[in-house]
Amino acid sequence: MTLATTAEQPITLHKRPAPNTGADRWSVEQIEALLNLPFNDLLWRAQQVHRQHFDANEVELATLLSVKTGGCPEDCGYCPQSVHHDTGVKAEKLMERGAVKKAAEAAKAAGATRFCMGAAWRAPKDRDIDAVAELVRAVKDVGLEACVTLGMLADGQAETLQRAGLDYYNHNLDCAPDFYGEVISTRDYQDRLDTLDRVRGAGVKVCSGGIVGMGESRRQRAGLIAQLANLPEVPESVPINHLVKVEGTPLAEQPDLDPFEFVRMIAAARITMPTARVRLSAGRQQMGEAVQALCLLAGANSIFYGEKLLTTGNPDVSADRALLTRLGMRARAGVPGVAAFAEI
Repeated sequence: MTLATTAEQPITLHKRPAPNTGADRWSVEQIEALLNLPFNDLLWRAQQVHRQHFDANEVELATLLSVKTGGCPEDCGYCPQSVHHDTGVKAEKLMERGAVKKAAEAAKAAGATRFCMGAAWRAPKDRDIDAVAELVRAVKDVGLEACVTLGMLADGQAETLQRAGLDYYNHNLDCAPDFYGEVISTRDYQDRLDTLDRVRGAGVKVCSGGIVGMGESRRQRAGLIAQLANLPEVPESVPINHLVKVEGTPLAEQPDLDPFEFVRMIAAARITMPTARVRLSAGRQQMGEAVQALCLLAGANSIFYGEKLLTTGNPDVSADRALLTRLGMRARAGVPGVAAFAEI
């Protein structure tokens, strides 16, 4: 695996036969043109699109829990859970149902409406899927939306999760097809698309996004957005992650990304995927409140809520409550019985 070259090359999207949804299709060139707009013009356009489809002052709160940490055989250059990187993360077994249910109850009490579970597998076995299905049922019993990210799925596995009540399956594309080999060598881009096909075919909603700041060019960032926006059906949820540099990973010394580039990505995702929930995902702890506010202005309407993501830090609950209150924003209350945190 080689890392972080920025030479400009033509970006070839992985094609899928698209149903006739009536949605506009976006080229890399069109999205790059969006990213090149004056900053104020880009945010103005993104905010206009956002208001056509969502309440611009409402934010979804999602909590993420690592239910099986470490020991992953993949070599993703950003990930501290890979066995290829010496990061101090220890491999752990899958959490028990009771512990997961307790965590989901705490998330609901704090105001979250979606509970996401991550397991560090390359490709879970059927027995793993059966065990995770029990965790999904536990989350649904609490009254939250359930999302999991487990790696590549084989035929029939998404159906098992759907029967358990799974709402969303997360499987990120990570980056543009032409940058992918710079970061990962143990899984093909097509593998990711095949898993998304299986998820969609099982009737589970798709959560798919990527990571910004791994050394890619602006054009390659446009390539990621184009790949997502041109999927046969636009993902219902699009997490945009800022690289969190972890000591021991190949990307630990990656130069910092201009924070305005990250805001531009949020805006481009909103414009090209107007009906998706765009999540301001990993990296919020490093970007500060002003940049987070710009991301919300650019059309982000979901955040991970809680002090920890899978293995990295996140702003604490009280800080998030204070920030959104200062901005005059409120939490989504789309799940019956869950109050917006401003009312808690």
